[in-house]
Amino acid sequence: MLRVHPLASRLLPSLALSASLAIGGGVGVAAQDDDPEPGEPVRLTVGLGYIPSVQFAQFYLADEAGYYEDAGLDVTFENKIDPELITLLARGAVDIGMADGTSVIPAVSQGIPVRYGATIYGRDPNVVFSLGETGIESAADLAGASIGIPGRYGSSWVALQALLASAGLTPDDADITTYPDFGQAVAVDAGQVDAATGFFNNEPVQLGLRGREVNVLRVSDVAPLPGPGLVAGVDTLETKGEALAAFTAATIRAMEEISADPQVGLEAAFARVPELADDPETQLAILEATIDSWMGDHAAEHGLGAVDRDAWDSGLEIMRSLPDSTVSDALTVDDLVTDALSS
Repeated sequence: MLRVHPLASRLLPSLALSASLAIGGGVGVAAQDDDPEPGEPVRLTVGLGYIPSVQFAQFYLADEAGYYEDAGLDVTFENKIDPELITLLARGAVDIGMADGTSVIPAVSQGIPVRYGATIYGRDPNVVFSLGETGIESAADLAGASIGIPGRYGSSWVALQALLASAGLTPDDADITTYPDFGQAVAVDAGQVDAATGFFNNEPVQLGLRGREVNVLRVSDVAPLPGPGLVAGVDTLETKGEALAAFTAATIRAMEEISADPQVGLEAAFARVPELADDPETQLAILEATIDSWMGDHAAEHGLGAVDRDAWDSGLEIMRSLPDSTVSDALTVDDLVTDALSS
């Protein structure tokens, strides 16, 4: 059992960010599927994952600034852990939501009708982090190391395997310890494990703000994977395609504004989630790291939201190469992504 570290009370609240990305948080309220009267806004239920946090500032800003309303939308956000978000999207219980590309690939391979339509994280945020004193500075240094993970599932597990493979290693070459309560950052801080999986805009930021020297291995540097983005069910794309495209455009507009001035995103997050204002320094640091993860070479050339098909090709190849892969050899990028949200 994990011994609770004295710093846990400071680290654990923000670790919700880790859970929201790793699990892809689902939604428990069914979306409205009745047709609006002419002139009435289209209602959309949007899944953002786990709990409200500053990493969703672009959605809060678009809502607070009236961008969704101006686009003829009535948006409801839902935040609940539910590893079956992809299924909820597929059957229309959720209209659109944030999901990992590494969740979409196996889902579509198994016949679940969803499509990825817009990139939110241009650089996959998965990392393996450690304290500087461990000397872990490359994937090869993970050989024989103890590594904390939430579980052998989700994007962080895929990313860890891909990172290890880049150095010719497998999980059997390390000592893997699971922390189902997402306490792996506390374990790193307490010296209970050498390293842990996490997200660029979460655990390393918090540890760094506390004065800890942190080494960060970004998986995207050696194993490009499609980052989290906006996903919708195939049927919903047919019935609410224009509304989903309008939602996407409004969200990307807010991302552009926050990228230019993070303070507007911070203020929108504080307005929606007042308790975040209790620690503005940490929240700003997390938001700035989140903005960094929105960007990437593809976004720099094609704009925020653009889907990098090369990253999806890479993701397919990587996931097919993993042990016990269930990804069909027949699956193509065209089966996974859609241009409907950006048209």
